[in-house]
Amino acid sequence: MTNTDLEKELWQTAVSLRGTVAPAEYKNYVLPLLFMRYLSLRYEQRYQQLTLELKEPSSPYFTGDADMDAFFLSDRSEYEKQNVFIVPEAARWATIRRNARADNIALKLDEAMKALEESDAKLNGLLPPIYARSNLTVDQIAGLINLFSKEVFSRPNGADVLGQTYMYFISNFASTEGNRGGEYFTPQAVVKLLVRMLAPSQGIVFDPACGSGGMFIQAEEFTHNGHGLSFHGQESIEATLRLGKMNLIMHGLNGDIRLGNSLLNDQHAGLKADYIITNPPFNIRSWGADKIDPKDARLNVGYQKGQITDGNANYMWMMHYLHHLADGGTAGYVMANGAMTTNQSAERHTRQALVDGGFVDCIVQLPDKLFPSTGIPVCLWFLSRNRGGTHGYRQRREEILFIDARQMGEMINRRQRSLTEAEIDHIGDVYQRYRRPGHALPEEAGFCKVAPLAEVKQHDYKLTPGIYVGTQLDDEDDEPFEEKMPRLTEELVELFAQSDELQAAIRADLEGLG
Repeated sequence: MTNTDLEKELWQTAVSLRGTVAPAEYKNYVLPLLFMRYLSLRYEQRYQQLTLELKEPSSPYFTGDADMDAFFLSDRSEYEKQNVFIVPEAARWATIRRNARADNIALKLDEAMKALEESDAKLNGLLPPIYARSNLTVDQIAGLINLFSKEVFSRPNGADVLGQTYMYFISNFASTEGNRGGEYFTPQAVVKLLVRMLAPSQGIVFDPACGSGGMFIQAEEFTHNGHGLSFHGQESIEATLRLGKMNLIMHGLNGDIRLGNSLLNDQHAGLKADYIITNPPFNIRSWGADKIDPKDARLNVGYQKGQITDGNANYMWMMHYLHHLADGGTAGYVMANGAMTTNQSAERHTRQALVDGGFVDCIVQLPDKLFPSTGIPVCLWFLSRNRGGTHGYRQRREEILFIDARQMGEMINRRQRSLTEAEIDHIGDVYQRYRRPGHALPEEAGFCKVAPLAEVKQHDYKLTPGIYVGTQLDDEDDEPFEEKMPRLTEELVELFAQSDELQAAIRADLEGLG
């Protein structure tokens, strides 16, 4: 059986056990149980290994019948470096499995979760007691326990399989939850493309809307060297924060992920990142613009006092990224297509400032249906502080790379499209050739072009790739209604306000004339 077949079988079985639990809530019961299985397995494997080591007469720790728990406790920090946590008896999988059909199994799970949290500060807050007050029956809980007791999870690579299963489950939960799923999950193809283009090697990786932590996992897999990168993030939803922290632990990563609204309560105020990789909640209205201090340090490019409106936070997110970007760093992020052309005055002014300031490095327009939660097409933006020819990159301040990838991707089902590995590699190679010295500038008719800033200015600072690569006329309109209507409404409200101000000024002038 392949990993894909196993994942599908596990998912179908888990879903069949859902019963009366709402789809959006079910993950909160399944994923912590999967996480506990992982912690217990890692502990059991290390325990068995240590038992063999300690019973070797050549071992300096040889004592015959060693007190294994005491030995674990004496060298806890060393085992945590190996991603092994001490698991109390009540939370060990053998105990859970033995009590799977007990009438009070839900209560026993809550007690096990509490014991785990109390055993290590790193687990504090990750496993709240939720089973006893849930609608899950004994049969449903026992079914999940038996599901995660499969022999495949007890093999030497069982921990890796559990980590892959966790990611697979997150993806499928997001797909079934629609728009809510998009709050914590970005499709793997989009994450891979962002990471492939940024090519992180060493330094700080920052995601201020980190969801379930997929950007961090993919960045580490790209480098094959978790020691070269440090991970920092912020998430505004507590339940999602827990998903992300569990995900990192299950993939052997340490990360400083904090709870809070990044735009209104920045928990990493002094952080400067080498790589920012993120998918923010774009096109969100009424996000709290009135709470932004006009003297906020993030408002030194584009936005000015009184210009921030509650209508859209898209460009405020961009200011947030630019503020947190270290010298030599690059930010790659998902954004709504409307941000490439919006004429709302503050956003238009900020887009121009980003272009004129030499920060906009590349724009990639993606095909539609990449996100299971929406069919709306999106784009990728790259802002950079290495465009002046520093940090091993070539000088490119006076140009922008445009890539039109709308014709790429393959339908994986009737609702969702995905980019292929070859397409991801091709786009990534184009970007690397563009920013690294010693390469001819990439140009493929209908796909990519390096456009001088003078040409961008001629097109009124519009950043739609099709305008420059030859696949879309300047006046062609492919902006989705879901994006266009709120944008036009916002612009109309602003025009009404300006009209009121002009009428008041005219009346005042007329009164002055008698």
